[in-house]
Amino acid sequence: MLDKTASSLPRWCDPRCEYASFPEETALDGSGSCRTFSALYCAVLERIVARNAPCAARLELEENR
Repeated sequence: MLDKTASSLPRWCDPRCEYASFPEETALDGSGSCRTFSALYCAVLERIVARNAPCAARLELEENR
């Protein structure tokens, strides 16, 4: 996990987050190449997370305080 504090991360996961990117896997959730899918790759957690959900990295950091 990148060295981040919970307060430095957004409250919600969306493509505007500097640590979020579209997954490289093809048809990860059935959307093909269209950008309507509900998953993003989180560079902080190094895994796929739910888009438009509370930031999973922030929640994890807050739990581990």
